[in-house]
Amino acid sequence: DFILHAIMGFAVDGYFPVVQMIEDEVLSREQHLLDAFLDRQEITRLFRLRREAIHLQHLLTKMSDVCGKLTNLNVPCIGTEVKPYFRDVHDHLIRLDAMISGLVEVIGAVFEASNLLEQQRQGMIIRRLAAWAAILGVPTAIAGIYGMNFMDMPELDAPYGYPIAMAVILSICVALYIRFKKLRWL
Repeated sequence: DFILHAIMGFAVDGYFPVVQMIEDEVLSREQHLLDAFLDRQEITRLFRLRREAIHLQHLLTKMSDVCGKLTNLNVPCIGTEVKPYFRDVHDHLIRLDAMISGLVEVIGAVFEASNLLEQQRQGMIIRRLAAWAAILGVPTAIAGIYGMNFMDMPELDAPYGYPIAMAVILSICVALYIRFKKLRWL
């Protein structure tokens, strides 16, 4: 029973550095996310870390079940004086499980934050493109109308028709640009 406790304690205590390593890497990825967008390799690495953390959590759950049974059941080869030691190992397993659960949640939060930031960035790009399309649509529409071959077009015979049309185009484009700047689309 003492040898079994020593083996289980050694195995459980060996998981703490592994969990700490995973936690350090997840927290560094989280910090990197706040500084810049995650690239494909970083997202793949986070998925692997999440999968490893969940696998480790399953292993610890199985060990916790065994340790709980050794603590609570009357097993002939386990003395009553050793049961508190198994309880201590069980407490370590519970603490490790809580740490890993927290890591899995942090990894999920990193994915959500990365996704939200990417959606926000795409929304900003789409708004910027829409604003420029609206600004460029005005001269296109006016030039399209004046490019038609009609005899009765307004200002065709006027001496200042072309400068007036250009001034209208320019004023509408500038007004749209100012409006989109105020809306922070540009």
